[in-house]
Amino acid sequence: MSYMRADSSRSQPRDFSSLIQTCSSNIQKISQNTGQIKNLLYQLGTRQETPELQEKLQQLQHYTNQLAKETNRHLKELGSLPPPPSPSEQRQQKLQKERLMNDFSAALNNFQVVQRKAAEKEKESVARARAGSRVMGDGGNVDEQLVTFEKEDELTQTQIEEPSITEEDLEIIKERETNIKQLEADIMDVNQIFKDLALMIHDQGQMIDSIEANVESAEVHIDRGAVQLQKASYYQRKSRKRMCMLVLSLVLIILIIIIWQAIK
Repeated sequence: MSYMRADSSRSQPRDFSSLIQTCSSNIQKISQNTGQIKNLLYQLGTRQETPELQEKLQQLQHYTNQLAKETNRHLKELGSLPPPPSPSEQRQQKLQKERLMNDFSAALNNFQVVQRKAAEKEKESVARARAGSRVMGDGGNVDEQLVTFEKEDELTQTQIEEPSITEEDLEIIKERETNIKQLEADIMDVNQIFKDLALMIHDQGQMIDSIEANVESAEVHIDRGAVQLQKASYYQRKSRKRMCMLVLSLVLIILIIIIWQAIK
């Protein structure tokens, strides 16, 4: 079973919604692959272990590592996108990115656990192969055993108890050691992604503070505007009362003049 590169089957997303969707899909795949890797690890060191199982495990681990690196890259792109003009949209995007980074961190943590377990399994396998083939620490020397050929049965018994290394044994050991180096490199990649993620979360926190400050500032301006409207309404009502009093006063004066003229 072979796996394609994580980003070779689709065009690169650029807008916020596409990046969010791609990251969410990748995180889901990372979690699913981690479960598969965990199940495959249980078969190592048993009769179910085959070269095909080893190859599938290596490809799945490497593919998942590529997914993690791609997701990390897209999260960085999310952080570089210009924020929307609306404070409500900024809050919504902030919550989406926050949830995404939390999910990614949890998926990465689980993946790294099985990565380390896989490395331990590979090292144990190499140790068993070395011991079975009587390989020295550098993997290239074999213990020379002195035997006498006086008794054929002693030679046969010695060969059975302490088999010598073969070319096939050497190839298996070299392959396992290569796998260990690749696993260790992948683990270092995940460590770097964790560092990048921590930095993004820190920057996200600063952005959240900025958004909240802008929202609070807008709320202050709204409150001030409401106060001004209340004052304007109060002065308008007061002005109307004065006008009414003035009109009533004029009417009364006119009435008094009319009555006075009639009596006279």
